[in-house]
Amino acid sequence: MANVERNAVYATGRRKEAVARVWMQPGSGKVTINHRDIDNYFGRATSKMVLRQPLELTAQAANFDVYVNVAGGGLSGQADAIRLGITRALLKVNAGYRSSLKSAGYVTRDPRCKERKKYGQRGARARFQFSKR
Repeated sequence: MANVERNAVYATGRRKEAVARVWMQPGSGKVTINHRDIDNYFGRATSKMVLRQPLELTAQAANFDVYVNVAGGGLSGQADAIRLGITRALLKVNAGYRSSLKSAGYVTRDPRCKERKKYGQRGARARFQFSKR
C-alpha cells in the first residue's frame, strides 16, 4: 500500500472465504478498496452501508481514511470481512469503543462457512437418487 503512513493501524477481517487486510490512518474519511474507490468497487448500496457501520456507530467516519486489500469470496462476504477488519482497527485505536461495537454484533467473527462434501454423496447433504430396482 503506497499511500499508507507509518502511524496507520492494521487489522484483519475474515468472512467465509474472504480475507480483508485493513489499514486506518487519520484523514478525511476516504475509503479505498483494492486501489479503487468504494463506489467503484461495490455496486450495491447495502455493501457500502455494511462496511461503514462501525465507523458511523463510533462517529469516526470523517476522521479516518481506510485502505483495504481484500481477496476471496463474493462481494457480500468481502463487505462483512471489511467490516470486521475496520472494527478491529477501531478497537486498536480506542478500546473504549468495545462495548458499543460488541452490543451491535460487529466484534464477533461469523463462523459459518460452506459444509464439506461427504464421500458417497452428491454434495454436503444431497444424496444420489434412490432406486429400488
